[in-house]
Amino acid sequence: MVTIKTKDEIEKMHRAGKLLAACHREIAKMIRPGVTTWEIDQFTEQFLRENGATPEQKGYKGYQYATCASLNDVICHGFPKKEPLNNGDIVTIDMVVNLDGWLADSAWSYAVGTVSEEAGNLLETTKESLYKGIEQAVIGNRIGDIAHAIQVFAEERGYSVVRDFTGHGIGQKMHEEPQVPHYGPAGRGTRLKDGMVLTIEPMLNTGMYFATVDLDGWTARTVDGSLSAQYEHTIAITQDGPLILTAQ
Repeated sequence: MVTIKTKDEIEKMHRAGKLLAACHREIAKMIRPGVTTWEIDQFTEQFLRENGATPEQKGYKGYQYATCASLNDVICHGFPKKEPLNNGDIVTIDMVVNLDGWLADSAWSYAVGTVSEEAGNLLETTKESLYKGIEQAVIGNRIGDIAHAIQVFAEERGYSVVRDFTGHGIGQKMHEEPQVPHYGPAGRGTRLKDGMVLTIEPMLNTGMYFATVDLDGWTARTVDGSLSAQYEHTIAITQDGPLILTAQ
């Protein structure tokens, strides 16, 4: 069932989102060759707890970390590791913040040092595709309008859109209805209403869109070893248009 949030509840989620965005800004300063995603994970958990929040992922279905850290061909749900990042890597840091019982969710992909033209173009296109989707997140539109805008934009530029993972409703639970795919026909799916809160989180690959999951049960990779990137915001559907709760 889709839950509609009040203006007060959306404001509580916005506070969580602002804290999450502040954490991403600090992470951006840390990203460089030699740093580890384990160090980023430890920083994130400390930052959140110092600001009265907790990492919602930690403990979710046995997940042990405050963040997901997905490197190069990892699409999502990668584990933070103690191996240093290398010049030319791309890495996605994804987190869900719980502040006073209300959640915000955002992932951001980062270039480590100087990246290839291929990687740089992937990052830019994935970020732009997120905002193409957000533009469609208005009252009266349908989920399919978000999905279609992302798919058309990405595929026109030669990228594939991951099918196996979607955005979702969010509130006091990490995953609520409706699901928000990033591909498919316009004009279909749940109609958007004032007070709905969603994540939009396109994952684009330079190769095929198919995913495979490692034996750890979490780490999802491209089947062909191609690069993958992801950008995600939590947004509220409002009378004034989409409100990005996790804006940086």
